[in-house]
Amino acid sequence: MTLFSRFSDHIGTALDALAARGALPAGLDRSAISVEPPRDPAHGDVATNAAMVLAKPAGMNPRALADLLVAELGALDEVTEASVAGPGFINLRLADDSWRDELALIHAEAGDYGRSNIGEDRRVNVEYVSANPTGPMHVGHCRGAVVGDALAALLEYAGHDVIREYYVNDAGAQVDVLARSVHMRYREALGEEIGAIPEGLYPGDYLKPVGAKLAAEYGDRFVSAPESEWLVAFRTTAVAAMMDMIRADLAKLGIHHNLFSSEAELQAAGKPADAEAWLRSHDLVYDGVLEAPKGETPEDWEPVELPLFRSTKFGDDQDRPIKKSDGSWTYFGADLAYHFQKAQDADELIDIWGADHAGTVKRIKAAVAAMTEGKKKFDVKLVQMVRLLKNGEPFKMSKRAGNFVTLADIVDEVGKDAVRFTMLTRKADAQMDFDFAKVVEASRDNPVFYVQYAHARISSLKRKVADAGIALPVPVPERLDAQELALVKLLAQFPRIVESAAAAREPHRIAFYLGEVAAAFHAWWNMGNDRPEARIILANDPELTATRLYLADGIGQVIRNGLHLMGVDALEEMV
Repeated sequence: MTLFSRFSDHIGTALDALAARGALPAGLDRSAISVEPPRDPAHGDVATNAAMVLAKPAGMNPRALADLLVAELGALDEVTEASVAGPGFINLRLADDSWRDELALIHAEAGDYGRSNIGEDRRVNVEYVSANPTGPMHVGHCRGAVVGDALAALLEYAGHDVIREYYVNDAGAQVDVLARSVHMRYREALGEEIGAIPEGLYPGDYLKPVGAKLAAEYGDRFVSAPESEWLVAFRTTAVAAMMDMIRADLAKLGIHHNLFSSEAELQAAGKPADAEAWLRSHDLVYDGVLEAPKGETPEDWEPVELPLFRSTKFGDDQDRPIKKSDGSWTYFGADLAYHFQKAQDADELIDIWGADHAGTVKRIKAAVAAMTEGKKKFDVKLVQMVRLLKNGEPFKMSKRAGNFVTLADIVDEVGKDAVRFTMLTRKADAQMDFDFAKVVEASRDNPVFYVQYAHARISSLKRKVADAGIALPVPVPERLDAQELALVKLLAQFPRIVESAAAAREPHRIAFYLGEVAAAFHAWWNMGNDRPEARIILANDPELTATRLYLADGIGQVIRNGLHLMGVDALEEMV
């Protein structure tokens, strides 16, 4: 049990004691109580809003309730001071042994320090990337891939059972265009001069190997054959090849999904029809005519009766068609069925989408609310685009895809760690610049370097001790001074940062926190440049050296745990 969770229990025990004495009503809802560090460290080590949130339902004055709680909490052995601030906030100052115990806990739990069970094994489906299988992924997919993967890792660490899913959009018109594009490369592989790729087809050289494979398999059988004879076979081969490419690109980022769902298979299995039948049985789909689009004249608009989902019932601005006039499913109709299927196997759904899909969020949320009768939580995280720069100027790389910069291009240029960490240095819904020069810069202005350098410095300490021939005794944590204990206080926040980031579905909070830890460590390290007695390694004091190494190892452990959640390596040495 970590320090802040322990004090949550202490507060619960104090409230139970007050209720048992009749000083507080029993059965109050305590879910809004928070236990966290005060905003100003001068106010203490732990703060709680317990009196503020319980006073009204208890029919009490907040400060009066806070005084009762302070009397209970102040009696704890590890509390040296308990006070009431403002209208009823409670601040606690803890004995130094509390922080020494927390440092020991970091060492004891090692890679599990910060793990939580707040997820209570609830099954969460995180669907991310889901790029159309028509070519390599671009930089926009890259950011969504990193955000989704880090969120999945964070939720697992916080006690959820996570499904990492990729939805393969292999049933729309775009895959027919892919097949036609591959057919040109097939003819090219057989020696035909195809010239420039026509407008509307995919021009990238990445389709050449697919055309060559089809040429080897079929020879010239389909060169002049009508499209109806080769479209399905070429589409199937092309989609499979594109998915192999996408998996390989994701692997460069250390990303591996455990479930790939096919839209084509979903439709072949009749899932959209099943969803429509269920919705009709609950009066959520009806046959109706949409209003003419704005600006259309009666001559331009032909009203057609279509099956419409009652999305206005759930806050959308109009009802939405689930089928087209030709009887095929709209993208929304197929997506609706896909989410219906996902909801059968998960307690909660999270989709990571590009910001260009913002207009469809309301309707799909309405559909999931309808189909799960409001019983399944569903969240959509929108990821903004990334602007590529070099030294602050727009940067154009060679484009193997033909018309855009690929995820693989970026990873090959700067490495997995720089990409993953940088993509998590801003909230997902905020636009970001990715500067190829800055993300590999060896300076404190580069967050990934600064954090990895902190870990590498810590890793170097034992090598330096060995080189100096210092025999280390058992650490004596009582020798840690106030400034060093302040580092432990920062480390002790990691478990609550994990829980708050998981609850908010915001993995970037881990990156922000690691930046704070790295800055604090570097400041501690640099003190020795001005004050030799403040150095971590002191040849004339092996005991203090062992104690400071004990603290440094604790810092390194927390950095490793945080980087693990981000999918970034904790380096032993900087190259």
